[in-house]
Parts: sequence; structure tokens; C-alpha cells
Amino acid sequence: MFVCHDGAGRVLLARRSAGARDEPGTWDCGAGALEFGETFEAAVAREVGEEYGAQPLGIERIGVRNVLRGDPVVSHWVAVIFAVRVAPDEVTLGEPHKFDALRWFAPDALPAPLHSQCAESLACFG
Repeated sequence: MFVCHDGAGRVLLARRSAGARDEPGTWDCGAGALEFGETFEAAVAREVGEEYGAQPLGIERIGVRNVLRGDPVVSHWVAVIFAVRVAPDEVTLGEPHKFDALRWFAPDALPAPLHSQCAESLACFG
């Protein structure tokens, strides 16, 4: 998981479209999976490029989360959270089949509804 920011306090969130895997209509940070043999940082850089069309200007590991979803629990994984600085003018909607909007937000003015995992990821960003 990653939180893209502009280096001036704003975070980039994407609204999940009807084609998203889960929780359509919610605003979320970025995420993805490792490919075999890939480093965390390489995976983050690839995912940022795929989702937002931007190249990271900086990548920093900011946390690790134990993610349990559902009641009863139906999925469980470990998420390594990264802060990724990107240039706002480079950001584009790279996966319109998964997201229908990208916007910059101040951390104290977040949109609703947020994806169920977004708030905890943003908390790692501080």
C-alpha cells in the first residue's frame, strides 16, 4: 500500500469505480502486489506508474499493518505502507477500469466515503 503526496501536505486519493475489485465508490490510497523477485520499492514504483502515470520522486517506508478483513475474517495479509512523493502535474488516471477520479486532499479535509483500509494507511503517513 502507498500514500502518494505532493511534498506540501496534500495526499492523492482515487475513487474506486464500478469495475473495482471491492468497495466501489470509495476513496482510497494506492496498492498493489509484489511480482516474483521484485523489491518493495520496485513494486511501489511500478504500481504508482500503472495507477497514476507518474514516476516517484521519493519512496519512504512508513509502516507495516496486519490487515484482517471481514467478520468473520475472510482475508488476511500483511501490508507494508510507503509514502511516495510525486509531481502533481504528472498524475493521470492510469487505470480507468478500476478508478473513476483522482484528487488531491489536505489530510484534514478527506472525502467520504473512504475505503475500509484507507484511514489506517493514512494514519501511517501522519
